[in-house]
Amino acid sequence: MDESLRIQRFEQIPSSLEFESLIQSTNVPAVFTGCIKDWKAFCKWNPSNGGLDYLQERVGSGIVEAMLSKSAPVFYGDLRSHERVPLPFSTFIGYCKQRMQNRDFDCANSELESHGLIGHDAEHAEDAPEQIYLAQTPIMNADNEEKVQLETLREDIETPAFLERKALASINLWMNNAQARSSTHYDPHHNLLCVVAGCKQVVLWPPSATPMLYPLPIYGEASNHSSVALENPDFSTYPRAKCAMEHSQKVVLHAGDALFIPEGWFHQVDSDDLTIAINFWWRSNMMSSMEEHMDAYYLRRILKRLTDKEMDQVLHKTSSTIMGDMKRHICELPSNGKADHRGNDLDQACEEADSKEKEVQQKNLLQDLEPIALQVLHEIVSLVHDYINISDHSQLLQSTLIDDSAARVKGECKKIVPANLFHLEDDPVAKILWSLQPSTLQHVFLAMAYNFPRTLEALILHLLSPVGAEVLTRKFDEMDQQITEEDRNKFYQVFYGAFDDQFSAMDAILNGKESFALQAFNNVLNKYVGVNLDGPKPGF
Repeated sequence: MDESLRIQRFEQIPSSLEFESLIQSTNVPAVFTGCIKDWKAFCKWNPSNGGLDYLQERVGSGIVEAMLSKSAPVFYGDLRSHERVPLPFSTFIGYCKQRMQNRDFDCANSELESHGLIGHDAEHAEDAPEQIYLAQTPIMNADNEEKVQLETLREDIETPAFLERKALASINLWMNNAQARSSTHYDPHHNLLCVVAGCKQVVLWPPSATPMLYPLPIYGEASNHSSVALENPDFSTYPRAKCAMEHSQKVVLHAGDALFIPEGWFHQVDSDDLTIAINFWWRSNMMSSMEEHMDAYYLRRILKRLTDKEMDQVLHKTSSTIMGDMKRHICELPSNGKADHRGNDLDQACEEADSKEKEVQQKNLLQDLEPIALQVLHEIVSLVHDYINISDHSQLLQSTLIDDSAARVKGECKKIVPANLFHLEDDPVAKILWSLQPSTLQHVFLAMAYNFPRTLEALILHLLSPVGAEVLTRKFDEMDQQITEEDRNKFYQVFYGAFDDQFSAMDAILNGKESFALQAFNNVLNKYVGVNLDGPKPGF
């Protein structure tokens, strides 16, 4: 967990300015100990001190919407997992009193049936009172005053001083008579959760942990909820969830405490028996200041940044082992100390098949190469021949060139070997390129362009996978930063000059790079938006 995301606990209540500049602006949760002990509700609502009688007297038999769920004690936010039912507040208070007195629930069951809460599923009737939860019951709602059910309790609570300048969206009551757990979810508003009575344990995850929690599809009714049941996770279906708890933080709130939960932070709340809480919701400054006509631009910028981050993670998560593996993987040079010249066989066969009999410039750079560059050159040439894997080079290459010529007419590039790879560790070519210093890569490609141009062409046009194309262009970018403009221009002139069709080489590299980015984009949609597009299966 990044230290900047650690939850802080404050013993003193901050001022409005302090909260705005030091706490809310960081978008990191914070606990305020004893924040609401001055509320009337703190002493008057206490179930151990006559608080239930007080609440019943204040609200009476006013109708509230209760959450009824057969999955209790876990209450899922998806509408398919629960139903909202009208219930007299006094009836719910009756359940709470029975819970305190530990009495038989037969009487409560008859009350449930009279209010339509128990029907054909009578076998679970004895547990029905524990399936009821007053969740998000409004005391104030800025958007819908008609929906406010408990406005009469407003005078027993106080808006904390550091929220007085906020435009509150709503104030809600949360009350459970038996132990309850919310499903993991985030809210689209900033949230201050205040515990009036009882105890709550809250587990929180930053928005960056979204991939581990598998959010439900953004187009769905419960898009702000995780699809992982953390009490019994199915790791075969949700493998990334194995790492979820590593990114979490846990806080325990006692009566009088308050927790600031910034928008977008996933949280799961466990409540003890007879826990009463109030929460305040308000819009963040960022969301309030976003102009609607800019939404499309912000969306594209955010998706682009997440896609770039995804590509970086794919490449760097295995980089620590690549160098060590490549030292063991790269073949030793032949005993005569010279590189394997099978590339000459390939180039000779290609030239015999090519009716143009194009003269290729030769330059003996092999003897000038450093040992590691010679080793890499040998390994790349060997990989090209291993993929071709035939005894009669001339016959295959003649047919290959004919097929390539036809393909070029159609604007296509036929692959000798399918190379639709997106994993760095699975692609030997990409692994070799990734392990090289830019200067070594430059020398290797120059040697190939001068001595084995057809082998270089086969490598780029037929063996370069999407991850290989991404690695290659990144290495080119690194090289560009280290050499002069004159040397850079000479290198690319020699490199692309080795191809019969320079544009086909550029297309192969750019198409592979874009294919890699598309897979990363699909992964972003899957991880952060819960959407799976048709195409390559998310894998990295």
